[in-house]
Amino acid sequence: MNGDEQLLRGRVYSHDHDDPDPGPKPGRTYAELVGGPLDGLLLDIHDRRSGEVDDGVALATELCRWPGGRALYHPRPGELRKPGPGITCRLHHTGDTP
Repeated sequence: MNGDEQLLRGRVYSHDHDDPDPGPKPGRTYAELVGGPLDGLLLDIHDRRSGEVDDGVALATELCRWPGGRALYHPRPGELRKPGPGITCRLHHTGDTP
């Protein structure tokens, strides 16, 4: 794991890199991002409907194949979601889009 990967692991997507508390907050629900440019980050899904997460997410990032594009993450078929709060599911990288 390189320094950039260590910096991202356990942080919440969209929190600023110099946020003094970039980790998950108690009582919130998160998905772990697996693979791709956002590997190791957590996505706050607390206020998202289940269908929004089940259909996958497109997350803006400068780290994907197209800088300024979006990294696509989807749940794997048959992977169960635990009841929240905490980390309740995993979303896997499926590609990038401009």
